Amino acid sequence: MKNKITRRKFNKSFLSVGTAIGLTSIKPSMKILGANDRIRLGFIGTANRGCQLINAFLPHSDCEVAAICDVHNQSLDKAAEIVGRNVPKYKDFRKMLEQQDIDAIVIGTPDHWHAIQFVTSAKAGKDIYVEKPLSLTVFEGRKMVEAARYNNIVSQVGSQRRSGPHYIEAVKLVRSGKIGKPTSARFYRISNMFPNGIGSPPDSPPPPELDWDMWLGPAPKIPYNENKCLYKFRWFSNYSSQVANWGAHHLDIALWLLNEKGPVRVAALGGNYAVKDNRDIPDTLQIIYEFPGGAIASFGLYEASSGRGLPERFGFELRGTDGTLYTRSDTSKIIPADHGQFQDREIPIEEMEIKGDTKTENHTRNFLDCIKSRERCNADIEDGHRAAVCCHLGNIAYKTKSLIEWDPETEKITNNKSFNKYLHYQYRLPWKLG
Repeated sequence: MKNKITRRKFNKSFLSVGTAIGLTSIKPSMKILGANDRIRLGFIGTANRGCQLINAFLPHSDCEVAAICDVHNQSLDKAAEIVGRNVPKYKDFRKMLEQQDIDAIVIGTPDHWHAIQFVTSAKAGKDIYVEKPLSLTVFEGRKMVEAARYNNIVSQVGSQRRSGPHYIEAVKLVRSGKIGKPTSARFYRISNMFPNGIGSPPDSPPPPELDWDMWLGPAPKIPYNENKCLYKFRWFSNYSSQVANWGAHHLDIALWLLNEKGPVRVAALGGNYAVKDNRDIPDTLQIIYEFPGGAIASFGLYEASSGRGLPERFGFELRGTDGTLYTRSDTSKIIPADHGQFQDREIPIEEMEIKGDTKTENHTRNFLDCIKSRERCNADIEDGHRAAVCCHLGNIAYKTKSLIEWDPETEKITNNKSFNKYLHYQYRLPWKLG
């Protein structure tokens, strides 16, 4: 699944997508842009995060919104107001991709749509900014990487911490040995949603302003439920998960700092312990990852308990033999280690603090610059894929109640091969991806 892809193999794989969704007539329209050229962007998905992305691109004078697309009329209208001028509006992303003057696509749709829209846009020759988590399955993510490489497009995953200067500096410090040998990382999502969580509304007819069948896309056909749409889809495994929603950020930082491709063992414990709503994911979950370089990481999803988390509201902790790194949206801090039991040695570092920010505008700026230079973005497609794989493996370990042994090179579960069926799912026709 991960090994080299040939032109013949890719074309055969993609043909099933094009045939299924009527895109075989689309021709690549990539053009070389100069330093002073304005980059014309098409936005697929204009609800909560989609509108945030529009706002993050608008400050850059060398780009403009060329088209917007959403299956929800109200979201589409809101996006048009933000743009502030008349632009083509679409309900079907396939139609938008036929607009030849679009240089790049920004994908802000729910997770279960990312792969089809990304591969289709790459085939059309568009550079792509796609929100995290990159994919809904491991198989999808690898196909997205292959599509990006084969079509030679610039791709940026929406892990904006990768463009935060204090994160970039922290990675340099850790990799240079500043905190000694890193051995353990800790991070979590805390949101006390007790007692009612997202609620339990009954199924109902979809609102007239929403194309529910198109919103579902490749996911199973089910009755409309207001919780399984728009923002709250993140609590339903057919479309996303809170492990993917929040873990994609933190696990990406862990892989980046540790310079790892992925874990070799994953275990998870948790359940629905306190919150009463119609979600199908746990309200409490603890996942442990072991990496081949000799370190573990712990991700906790705590949606049924209170507390502020790490000291001074830091969101990420990496402990090493000489010190501990703490990071948050505006600060990275290194604290020297204490003398351990039976040890008498000089600690070679002093406390230090680095200021920065994780504004999405930094990340969109990097994407636009790379479109012109044709260089790899700060959060390249491969980086986003590896972080998403960690999220998917955590969910699989929870689902199977098993210790997962993973090969990051072949991207296969090795200790129970029957679990590899969870690396993808059967799309609802006519949607296909290889």
